[in-house]
Amino acid sequence: MAKEKNKKKDHWIHKLRNKYRLVIVNEETFDERLSFRLSRLNVFVITGTVVILLIVATTFLIAFTPLREYIPGYTDVTLRQKANNLQHTVDSLEVDFRQKSLYIQNLKNIIDGKIIESDTSAQTDLNVDYNNIKYTKSPEDSILRAEYENGSSYDLYYNESEELYSPTSSLSNYYFFAPLKGIITNEFNLSEGHYGIDIVAKGNEAVKAILDGTVIFSDWTVETGYVIAIQHQGNMISVYKHNSVLLKLEGDVVSAGDPLAIVGESGELTTGPHLHFELWLNGAPVNPKEYIVF
Repeated sequence: MAKEKNKKKDHWIHKLRNKYRLVIVNEETFDERLSFRLSRLNVFVITGTVVILLIVATTFLIAFTPLREYIPGYTDVTLRQKANNLQHTVDSLEVDFRQKSLYIQNLKNIIDGKIIESDTSAQTDLNVDYNNIKYTKSPEDSILRAEYENGSSYDLYYNESEELYSPTSSLSNYYFFAPLKGIITNEFNLSEGHYGIDIVAKGNEAVKAILDGTVIFSDWTVETGYVIAIQHQGNMISVYKHNSVLLKLEGDVVSAGDPLAIVGESGELTTGPHLHFELWLNGAPVNPKEYIVF
């Protein structure tokens, strides 16, 4: 019985090794073109090798080429990183947009003679003890501060830290040019909402810039007529209202004493030809008479 099993096994192995001849002949002339000597074992080995090579090539093609992104359920490995970067970008744009909107709204409030709004969007983290945080200035930080101050003398954006962005916070250190020589008919009064002074002068007198700066507003308003506003260094803004003619456009750089407009009585709130002049520092109105001789 065991001999019969061994004979069958040897017979099966012998069949695998049997040689066969594959001949390719011309159908018309029966000339032999090609011939191959094959065995069943050779065919199995060649077929298996080809199948393995195809599997390996397909795997590499899918794993290391962009074709993998077209396979359902197979996402790009950098997709999560790209999503995080986009999220950070959107957050930054949202903060920047909020700050720009607040700045424009504050300019409008200044022109309309209202108190500016403060940005309360930033929330304090209650889990952090801010009282125990110690701040130290490094030499690199001092150099950076000096470079920024020299390069942003006429910064158009509102700076929250006067210490960081302005060389001084005292208006007494500035030498102001009188915007208009005349008689003051209405004084600065916070309680009545009058955030500037009214100056009466001769007709066609030129209204002049009090300091070097950049024009950030130059247009008509219903209540105060032709208005021009100048951004100066140190978070200072000067506003000139009720003009008859504006001589400068938004974005113009002016020097102290440059003509900005012609005195007039434009707007619904005017009571006659005069200049309503306002001076704002860090978003708060100050009395111009304390620093300028009219």
